[in-house]
Amino acid sequence: MRKLIIPILALTLVTACKKNPEKPVPNVIDSMAQAKEKNIEEAAQKKKTDEVAVKAANDQILQALKSKDYKTFASYIHPEKGITFSMYGFVDPKEDRHFSKEDFEKYQPTKTVFSWGAQDGSGDPYKATINDYLSKWVFSKDFTTSHYSLNTFQGKGNSLNNLKEIYPGKDFTENFIKGTEENGKMDWKTLRFVFEEFQGKQYLVAVVSDQWTI
Repeated sequence: MRKLIIPILALTLVTACKKNPEKPVPNVIDSMAQAKEKNIEEAAQKKKTDEVAVKAANDQILQALKSKDYKTFASYIHPEKGITFSMYGFVDPKEDRHFSKEDFEKYQPTKTVFSWGAQDGSGDPYKATINDYLSKWVFSKDFTTSHYSLNTFQGKGNSLNNLKEIYPGKDFTENFIKGTEENGKMDWKTLRFVFEEFQGKQYLVAVVSDQWTI
C-alpha cells in the first residue's frame, strides 16, 4: 500500500504545480521592463549615430566633388561592391556604368572615355572620362548649397524612380536644388548617394543623378 501512496502523492504535487505556476515577482517584472526600454533606447541611439555618420559622409563627398578631389571620393567607394553611376532617376543595373574600387582608381587619372548611358531626348550615348563625368554631369551644380534629406525624395519628375526597388533597405541621401520660377521650376536637379556600412564606415555603392526629363 505504501508503494502506491508515494507515486500518487508525487503526481498530485506535479499537477498542482502545473495548475498554479508561480507568478514573476514584481522586481522581476520591473527588470524585464527596464531591459526592454534599454534595448529600445540603444536601438534609437544606434540609428541616430548612423544618421550622423551618413550625413557626415554625404557632406565630405560633396566637398570632394566640388574641389575635384577624386582621391578622397574614391576612398568612399565600397571596397567589395564597388560603385554604380546612374545618369537619371531610373536605375538600370544592366546598363549603368559600374566600377570596382580598384578600376575606378586605375582609370580616374587617365583620359579613357567611357559610355555612361543614353541621354534623355536624343537617346545618344553620353561619353566622357571619369573626371569629366563627375565634374560636368554629377556635379553640374554646386550641390554643397543644396537641400539635404535622408531616405526621402524631394526631386520628383516625370520619369520612373526605382531607387528603393534596386537598393532595398539601403540608406540614401538626396541633395536637391529646386528649379527657378522663370523655368517653371522644371530645371531642378538632385544628386543621390546610396550608402552601405562596411566595417564601421559608410561607403558609397551608387551615385544617382536626377533631373526633369522630356
